[in-house]
Amino acid sequence: MPLFRHQWIPSVVCSTEGAVDLSSFISDLLATVIGGLVLALLFFLAKERIFPLPNVTGRWYFQLQTEHTIYNPYAGMVLEYVAMLWLEGNIVRGTVEKTEENSSTGKRSFVGKNRTRGIVRGYLQKNYLKYDRLYLHVVEEGHGRESTNLYDIIVGPHGIMTGSFQSMVADQTGAVTWQRSPF
Repeated sequence: MPLFRHQWIPSVVCSTEGAVDLSSFISDLLATVIGGLVLALLFFLAKERIFPLPNVTGRWYFQLQTEHTIYNPYAGMVLEYVAMLWLEGNIVRGTVEKTEENSSTGKRSFVGKNRTRGIVRGYLQKNYLKYDRLYLHVVEEGHGRESTNLYDIIVGPHGIMTGSFQSMVADQTGAVTWQRSPF
């Protein structure tokens, strides 16, 4: 005689609800992989063809206009430079040479060994909904001492770049314009 009136007997339910359909799984996996590859290709084409980095490599001429300074003879001073830049990804490197100075002490041109040289380091910030920006740090070997300038430049259309600069020489700040041809 059984001890319990109702014995528990496990039952096996045979159903296809929980089973994995191998052919459906493989087709879903292939669709996901192919969709991912197509999406990656579209992003690559958009980055390289539709929204490429601007071409800042090559020779540039730029002009600084001092707007604020703690040293009065530099107020309103205009300096002109020539630069050679190149891109390594979005990293910018290069050199600059001062070619002209127009200040309260007069206008001077610098030729050959009289030019001061500087080293450029910076980066190009890619913006998809507004103009790209170029941030540069220039260390220049001046006639009396080394100087440091920082540039925040908007890369505009038609080979013109404009922005601002800050210099450690006499705490100067002002506007800067970069273009492909001499001023």
